Amino acid sequence: MATQAQAVTSDRFARWSLAVLIAINVLNFYDRHVAGALVEPVRKEFGLSDTQVGWLSTAFTVLYGLIGLPLGWLADKVSRKKLLAVGVTVWAALTASAAWASSYAFLMFSRLGLGVGEAACAPTATSWIGDLYPAHRRSKPLALFMLGVPVGGALSFFFSGPIALRYGWRIAMIMAALPALLLVPVLLLLDEPERGASERGTPPPAGSLWQVLGIPTFWWIVISGALVNFNLYAIGTFLPAFFSRIHHVNVARAGIITGIVYAIGGLIGGVVAGIWGDRVVRRNPSGRMMIAAVAALAAAPLAYFGIHQTFGALAIAIPLLTLTYGLLNMYYGLVYASIQDIVAPSLRATSMAIYFLAMYLGGASWGTVIIGKLSDRWAQRAAALAGSSTVTEPFKAIGLQQAMLAIPILSLALALVLWLGSRSIARDVAKRA
Repeated sequence: MATQAQAVTSDRFARWSLAVLIAINVLNFYDRHVAGALVEPVRKEFGLSDTQVGWLSTAFTVLYGLIGLPLGWLADKVSRKKLLAVGVTVWAALTASAAWASSYAFLMFSRLGLGVGEAACAPTATSWIGDLYPAHRRSKPLALFMLGVPVGGALSFFFSGPIALRYGWRIAMIMAALPALLLVPVLLLLDEPERGASERGTPPPAGSLWQVLGIPTFWWIVISGALVNFNLYAIGTFLPAFFSRIHHVNVARAGIITGIVYAIGGLIGGVVAGIWGDRVVRRNPSGRMMIAAVAALAAAPLAYFGIHQTFGALAIAIPLLTLTYGLLNMYYGLVYASIQDIVAPSLRATSMAIYFLAMYLGGASWGTVIIGKLSDRWAQRAAALAGSSTVTEPFKAIGLQQAMLAIPILSLALALVLWLGSRSIARDVAKRA
């Protein structure tokens, strides 16, 4: 009876801890996506090009990757709870500070500060979850945690656009920051599990950083992260602008439509990834990576036809782009669980920080600025072909639509890299065991 009662208590403890961490991640991505939700009013007020819009996101992700490495190392050494609480406080304060921006430089400062705070979230929380659940049950909780990406993004798009339309984009920034601060006291009340608490038998030795770098599958996962996040950051930054320019909707409606894409696609993709990931790994250690590869392959044609839809075909574009986002979002629950399968418990936060650093600097950070540059270049070309000396809004619409066609191309590359990773993961899991 005592053992059964302890098991029930342990399950409740794990579920409550997971719920709080999920809520924090939802607000993490709410605040991260608020700039994308408000890109059109901010762009017009400050007279920004798409390249400058892209740099706001790229600067954030570069600093996020760089600062994440020391924070990941700290998360393996100090209290994850306290480190995460500090991170939440910092990112909320810097999100709110954008409300007082009077220049592009101040906007950049706000996004950089957001990156410093948010860099504490993924390494601490994924390490924490790894100590709450054993290996054969990790896909589902990690997929639920990573539902913060679509749910947080959806809520940001749902609320930020309408708030900006009625009260202005600066008030929308302040409203985005407040909920995160309310979660800090709740987080500090949690009991943090011991490192390696969910491992069967004697916890494995700590290992070293060089062992992580010597795992072949880890590097395939890093490359896959660069590709998938190139696409997802480009979608998060430019999809509301895409709906505004191509399909002629206002900032509120563009936000709501993007929120629908994130909510429906992301929820379905995350739930399916969690369920399939835990089922397939019992039979085949490479199954999670294979499912992620097939999902990325299926996303490519859907993205191509969704982006190609012109004015009057919004009803076709929305379901195509929703399916695209859902398939790409399956990546997190499947691949993040695979990272935990191949590294020691005492190095999980550090390995996630290395993953973020390498994949952001290796490509993911540059998605938004590359799409922005391509958009500006194609817009100038469209204006020149039309004999216009001015790049007006219709030409900017053409430029953005053509630039976003990079997304299906990189989805095909993502599928190939994940398939290659699936060929080595069984050996790496066996080595760690």
